[in-house]
Amino acid sequence: MSKPRFFPTRGHLMLCQNTSCKQRGADLLHLALTRALEQEHLMYYKSGGSIRYTTSGCLGACSYGPVMACYRQTPQGIEEGWYFGVTFPLAMKVARAVQQEDELPVEHRFNQG
Repeated sequence: MSKPRFFPTRGHLMLCQNTSCKQRGADLLHLALTRALEQEHLMYYKSGGSIRYTTSGCLGACSYGPVMACYRQTPQGIEEGWYFGVTFPLAMKVARAVQQEDELPVEHRFNQG
């Protein structure tokens, strides 16, 4: 059996698609984000980008959705960014920061003191 193809990545974005987040627009955000990541060549497997993007179940801030989590490897270790009330512009800002290895946005980030 041959090995699957490996796609190097700079980070992983996960957007909640559980009931509460969907009621706040996460399903439409998912469609728009998928299309934009592909159009901007950020999505790793479709267009040569380096971002893994998947949907997820509950990310634990149901009353504040849509919720998105971001993980990436940095020289200091694994960095995680957790976001609430995610809009399309914010999701793209996070994605571009991951792709360009810039600082993650702080707006709507709930895992910082």
